[in-house]
Amino acid sequence: MARNLGLLLGVLLTASISAGAQEKVEVFGGYSYMRFNSSPGANLNGWEISGQYKFTDWLGGVADVDGHYGSPRGVGSSVYTYLFGPQVSFSARVSPFAHLLLGGAHLGAAGFGSSSFSMAIGGGIDTELIRGVRWRIVQGDYLLTEFGSRAQNNVRFSTGIVLRF
Repeated sequence: MARNLGLLLGVLLTASISAGAQEKVEVFGGYSYMRFNSSPGANLNGWEISGQYKFTDWLGGVADVDGHYGSPRGVGSSVYTYLFGPQVSFSARVSPFAHLLLGGAHLGAAGFGSSSFSMAIGGGIDTELIRGVRWRIVQGDYLLTEFGSRAQNNVRFSTGIVLRF
């Protein structure tokens, strides 16, 4: 009985070490700032969450959702984006990454709403705090939206915590 229990614990330990070494999934959550270039332009604050599945050590697929809020000219406004696409990264203690994400955006202001195409091109740097936990020092994106049949060339900066599984 003790021998079987020891064998079972050894198998579980080996499986958990090899599963942890792969770290195929990353989940990010944190603060986000957006410079929304509409008329008038607005500084918006909010949140961003994303998940990545790594197909290889350097290539993954990302789903990214964010919400930004503000009151330009006293009108409460919100902008949400939902984006998907590939991300390339360099696996190291300090890990740079770059992505191209496509999807949609929704603008709400004064009881009215509008949806549009959205695209983000950018990247950032993560650093390891402890095994499985990283700090996204900075993520910067050029974020295109097209509300009202006009392009808005926006900028988004984010920081927060990345959990790796």
